[in-house]
Amino acid sequence: MTPRLDFLATAPALLQPLIKLEAAIAGSGLEHGLIHLVKLRASQVNGCAFCIDMHARDARRAGESEERLLLLDAWREAPHYTDRERAALAWTEALTLVAATRAPDADYDALRPHFTEAEIVSLSLQIASINAWNRLAIGFRKSPALPAARAA
Repeated sequence: MTPRLDFLATAPALLQPLIKLEAAIAGSGLEHGLIHLVKLRASQVNGCAFCIDMHARDARRAGESEERLLLLDAWREAPHYTDRERAALAWTEALTLVAATRAPDADYDALRPHFTEAEIVSLSLQIASINAWNRLAIGFRKSPALPAARAA
């Protein structure tokens, strides 16, 4: 797929608020592992190859297991995720697909035993942020780099 333009280089100043939001979320108290799972799951739902590649690499570097990464697309059927992670992943899907789901009360209610109100806001902002990045990467056809051996 041919890139349309390099949005990162074209408008870096316009991206600064989104970058600052990501930094604020990283310091919000949400576990970094949970943030990685949320970013990766939203990117899977959206079909953003660039972001899937980047966030899977980030999660591996942060110590996430290959098994949990491979099973993330089937998290509902896999016993590898905590109740807190499951609630976050359901909310991720609900907000990522909001036009279809309308953010069901059941998904919101499932958050409440596991997250404070401030954490729910942070989580929701993280979901909104990764969805914005996905839309930019998909819209401008940003694709993951090929490994050096295949690129030659």
